[in-house]
Amino acid sequence: MKTEALLRNPENRALLDQGHALVALNPEVGHMLMGYEDPAYSYGLAMEYGRLAHTHWNSQPLGNYDQDLNVGVISPEAMEATLYAMKMYGYEGWFGIDINPERMPVDVALKNSMDALRAANDRINGLDHEEIIWATEHPDRARGWLEGYLIRVRAARPERLGALGPLDRG
Repeated sequence: MKTEALLRNPENRALLDQGHALVALNPEVGHMLMGYEDPAYSYGLAMEYGRLAHTHWNSQPLGNYDQDLNVGVISPEAMEATLYAMKMYGYEGWFGIDINPERMPVDVALKNSMDALRAANDRINGLDHEEIIWATEHPDRARGWLEGYLIRVRAARPERLGALGPLDRG
């Protein structure tokens, strides 16, 4: 934004006046994690400033070299947190996949990666967003509730878990 404020070319100024961004980001999850960044925060920051042009998805342990593992293989909860942040910002763009499958056919790796994103989005869309927002706005009256709720949402058999306590709305 600071760079764009310095532009003087009439064509660039016209595009900026129409609300277009001339500088935008295409962050890759693996590169963020190599730099010890939190993808939900990083994507959120880019969206806050209207600078997210595209997304690049894969999996990666913290630090290390760029492994380009299939989407959702490592830290699926971080992937879901990132997708949730993107949903809250109203992201409607593309989901690029940047993987390097070594132990399976490329078409299988792509299908698995797309399925991981679809499954995570399905879980996110099924969440009780009003309760989540209330809990995050009232941490003093919802201690542990959100964590318990998300554990149950991700559980294969949530009926085997203890009951989730109610939110203290009093």
